[in-house]
Amino acid sequence: MIALEKDLKIANNIVDTIGNTPLVKLNRLFKNTAYDVYGKLELSNPSGSVKDRTSMYILQEAINNGEIQPGNTIIESSSGNMALGLAQACLYFNLKLIVVVDPHLNKHTEKLLRTYGARIEYIKTPNDNGGYLAARLEKVQQLLKQIPNSYWSNQYGNPNNPLAHHNTITEILHSLNGKVDYLFMAVSTCGTIMGCADYISKNDIGTKIIAVDAEGSILFGGLPKKRIIPGHGASVRSQFLDPSELWDNIEVSDLDCVKGCWSLLKEEGILCGGSTGGVISAIKKYETNIPDNSNCVFLLCDRGDRYLDTIYNKEWLLKKIPGVKNSLDFIGGW
Repeated sequence: MIALEKDLKIANNIVDTIGNTPLVKLNRLFKNTAYDVYGKLELSNPSGSVKDRTSMYILQEAINNGEIQPGNTIIESSSGNMALGLAQACLYFNLKLIVVVDPHLNKHTEKLLRTYGARIEYIKTPNDNGGYLAARLEKVQQLLKQIPNSYWSNQYGNPNNPLAHHNTITEILHSLNGKVDYLFMAVSTCGTIMGCADYISKNDIGTKIIAVDAEGSILFGGLPKKRIIPGHGASVRSQFLDPSELWDNIEVSDLDCVKGCWSLLKEEGILCGGSTGGVISAIKKYETNIPDNSNCVFLLCDRGDRYLDTIYNKEWLLKKIPGVKNSLDFIGGW
């Protein structure tokens, strides 16, 4: 018979399966390095990303506080993963969902959202100041005024976003017996990274947090420019970000994200989204700063199957990502 772990249990419902994701040591992708790298499998959450934690925690707290009731309408702006996390949680909690998106939403995610029963509001034109995100947030405010019994989950400013990730860092520290020297995290709303930073600071833990931002994002003062890969970076300031709580930050390009995704797939057999690929490239860029025998951790943020028409599609890559053919060995060849 197969030996089973004693603590395997039966979940009472689907939201109880969120969190407690495993760490995977990436021995092949980071072979011949003097440091160890571990990826936390957030893609194993039930709707496929770290945003399951954020969605569930925000809705559960709002229900507990009497801010929302069954049958109410949740409204959110999202580039994909938060929308999917909310869509699943809203079905479970008997809530309606409207998601405001822009043209960067991929078709696979759109199909999933429609299957979950979410209503999708498309923004076609970016704002002159703040781009698509600012335009999406304007639409959210319009919908809140129009729709009775509506509630903005507000991943950009709800304090329960970072609070949800006290559990994330607690799990990581527990898995490595407290020895987490570096924590690399992609940033967008900055809820995940600042939730971890807050816990680390309050508990006087020596983990150094490295923010991984997109080229063209303004989060750390850069100039805005067109970005192709969704899920990280932002065109408006974060309400959570406090750079003084972070050790360092590094930027990655769209090409870096694609290269990271493909290296993870080829070396480790793990299919992830673009922000995860960006973090992998960031760790390799940063490695001269990493002391020997360090433990480095990052999040495998979401499943890659929702990017089969983009990051994992050679025609799309050749059309959208300059320089990709000379920088990447596509599985099966170009």
